[in-house]
Amino acid sequence: MSKKSRRGLVLAAPASDSGKTLVSLGLGAALVGRGGQSVQYFKCGPDFIDPSLHRLVSGRVSRNLDLRMCGTSFVRDSFARHCDADFVIVEGVMGLFDGGEASTAALARTLDLPVVLVVDGAACGESIAALVHGFATFDPCVNVSGVIFNRLGSEGHYRLLKESVEAHCRAEVLGGIPRHDEFVVAGRHLGLHMEHDGPLSPERLGVMADIIGAHINLDRLHALAGPLPQPLGAPVETRTAPPVRIGVARDAAFCFYYEDNLDLLRAAGSELIFFSPLADEQLPPDLAGIYLGGGYPELYAADLAANRPLREIVRSRAAAGLPIYGECGGFMYLCESLVTAEGEEYPMAGIFPVQARMKKRLVRLGYRKATVTKNTLWPADATLAGHEFHYSEIDAMPDWVERAYKLDDGRMEGYCCKNTLAGYLHLHFEGNPGAAAHFVDFCRTGGRAVGERLS
Repeated sequence: MSKKSRRGLVLAAPASDSGKTLVSLGLGAALVGRGGQSVQYFKCGPDFIDPSLHRLVSGRVSRNLDLRMCGTSFVRDSFARHCDADFVIVEGVMGLFDGGEASTAALARTLDLPVVLVVDGAACGESIAALVHGFATFDPCVNVSGVIFNRLGSEGHYRLLKESVEAHCRAEVLGGIPRHDEFVVAGRHLGLHMEHDGPLSPERLGVMADIIGAHINLDRLHALAGPLPQPLGAPVETRTAPPVRIGVARDAAFCFYYEDNLDLLRAAGSELIFFSPLADEQLPPDLAGIYLGGGYPELYAADLAANRPLREIVRSRAAAGLPIYGECGGFMYLCESLVTAEGEEYPMAGIFPVQARMKKRLVRLGYRKATVTKNTLWPADATLAGHEFHYSEIDAMPDWVERAYKLDDGRMEGYCCKNTLAGYLHLHFEGNPGAAAHFVDFCRTGGRAVGERLS
């Protein structure tokens, strides 16, 4: 495949579990390894896991594009700022039209990109044309330009589906992927395995690229893709104060971060210093604050508990008033203990006097709007946007622990001890454009009152 003009598309599906993530990874691997293209991934919605797999293929940071949490203007700006590659793949979420204002279809309209539909053909015959026709005509503002069949049983099966779609649909059939073990990635309670778990070796990606190259018409894929905007440069940094050193926990246990959040913190005047609660017995020196993101502390509870020196340092720094922010898995680490799904209990940092207990079933999932109820890392009455997705729950928090947020469903969430704020909510700081700056300023002043207020 020769080098051509920069193009991009949205890869979507009629429903979850159609195989679009594996197909998107295979397409990227084929373009990078066989076509010599640079590939930039984006992910529709709040997912943390797929972007980590995207990075394995492209060698570039994958970005979340979430219309509900961030709004149209930021999504378009983020896309234009990071689409500086030969080919862009925007991986959708759930079914094409699922999610209302945050759907893959809404994102395709916002970015003015065509959609290629990945359809699981395993149990389909000629009726697949009715499905494709319905998706292609449901919204005239969404251009479903191509179709890729997945999990096919034979070449004859592919011809049957292809002829039916070509006879009844305007979308072009780009190929069909046979059932193959390389197009299966093991999952767990929060989704597929992350990049550091090694689900995709270079050898496996090579096999996936070969399969895609043999069964998908990459030249036609490129032709159906849409043109990309001229990439924007990095935003101009206007702050002149010395940078604020904020420690960010980042390892296999704490790996759920929106890259835009980290960029927003840097742009607000922070220097991010990464450390590992699994491996490091000391915090980095001269920190003005700590950010503990989500992840899988339940899978590494024994190792986190074994690192007693760091747990005690985090607890003592919290008691001394160091600003600390923890979300979901980070919140669990800040609790008294963590109880795994198997019933094993492990001590954690002990800032909040409760157990975090893993459950067998999903506890909460969904977007949230949060109104801040206490002046802390963010000022009272500020409105923040976030997302919940967790399989753990806590004991009843004592009344003396102040609540940080009132959610749009009426629940109180987020908890404050001195200058530590933590809860299950994953925030996207662009949900309130002043959030990152206020967090950095709060750390800069050592947790004292900040004059700046969020809208």
